Amino acid sequence: MDIAEPLLAAHRARFAAVDALLPPAAPPADGRRLDAATADGTRVAGVLQRHKLGPGDVPMLWSAADVWQLFPYFGDTGTEGADLLLRRLKDAVEEERTGEDSSCVVVWPSRDAEAIRAFLDHGLVPMGALGVRTAPPGEADDTVTVRRAGPDDFATALELAAATFDYTGLVAAPHRANTAELLAPSLREALAEDEPAVWLAEEDGEVLALAHCAWVDAAAGTAAGELLQAGRWGYVNNVVTAPGRRGGGYGRALLARVHQELHRGGATRSYLYYNPTNPLSSVFWHRQGYRPLWTSWEVRPASALR
Repeated sequence: MDIAEPLLAAHRARFAAVDALLPPAAPPADGRRLDAATADGTRVAGVLQRHKLGPGDVPMLWSAADVWQLFPYFGDTGTEGADLLLRRLKDAVEEERTGEDSSCVVVWPSRDAEAIRAFLDHGLVPMGALGVRTAPPGEADDTVTVRRAGPDDFATALELAAATFDYTGLVAAPHRANTAELLAPSLREALAEDEPAVWLAEEDGEVLALAHCAWVDAAAGTAAGELLQAGRWGYVNNVVTAPGRRGGGYGRALLARVHQELHRGGATRSYLYYNPTNPLSSVFWHRQGYRPLWTSWEVRPASALR
C-alpha cells in the first residue's frame, strides 16, 4: 500500500518517540486505503484489512470471527488524526452488514496517550496487550517443585491450558466450545519435542500450574520483527494456575524457573500476551516485570464503533 513518504516518515518518528523499545515501524500493510485531512489540511491515511475466521481456526480463541483491522498513519496529528481515521473506519463498516461475532481492531503502541484518547472516544477498549520483560532472571523459588512436562502429561496439561480460556471467556474474548480441540495440536507437539518447553509446578505430586514457552527470533521482515526489536526473545505462550489454587505462589515460582530457562536458551528479554481486562493477569504480569508495549484496542461487535 502506497503511503506518502512525509506521512510515513512522521509515522516512524512517532513510534520512535513514543517508546524506545518499539522496533522501527513496519512498511505499510496491504488493504483498502482510507484517507482524511485535518482542519489545517494535513493528510492522514489508514489501511483497512478484513479477516474472516472459521470455527477450526486457532485465533478464534482470542478473536472475533469477522475482524476489521485498521492500520492508521496519522503522523504528528495526534488525537485529531486518529479520530478522523476511526470515523472513516466507521463509514466502511456501515457499508456492509456485520454480525455479532465481529470486531473493529487497532493494534497500537501502548504509551501513545494521544491515540488512546481517540480510541476511547470511539468506544474501543484495551482487550489485549503484548507485554515485555527486559530484566535478567531472578533466583529460583525452591519451595515449589518445577519440572519439564512430557507426552504423558498431555491430558493434565490440556485441562489446565483450557482453564485459562474458561476464565478469559468471562472477562475478555468470547468463550469457544471447542477450546480444548483448538489447543490440543500445538500442545501435543510441544510436549513431544525438546523445544519449545512446557513446564509444570507440582505439590505433593499434584500438578498445580503450567507454563508453555518458546524462543522467538525477531528479525526485519518477520511477524515478530514488526512487534519486537531484533534479537532472540523468550515467548511465554500460556501460563495458568489451577482454579482454586490461585494466589498460592505457584505461578510466581514457575515463572522464576521459566525465565531462567529462556535466558539459558539465549533470550535476554521475554514477551507475552495478556488481557488488560483480566483482573488476575493484569496484576500478575506487571509484578513479574512485564509492561505493555503494544495494546489491541477493540470494539465488539464491529457495528458498535462510535
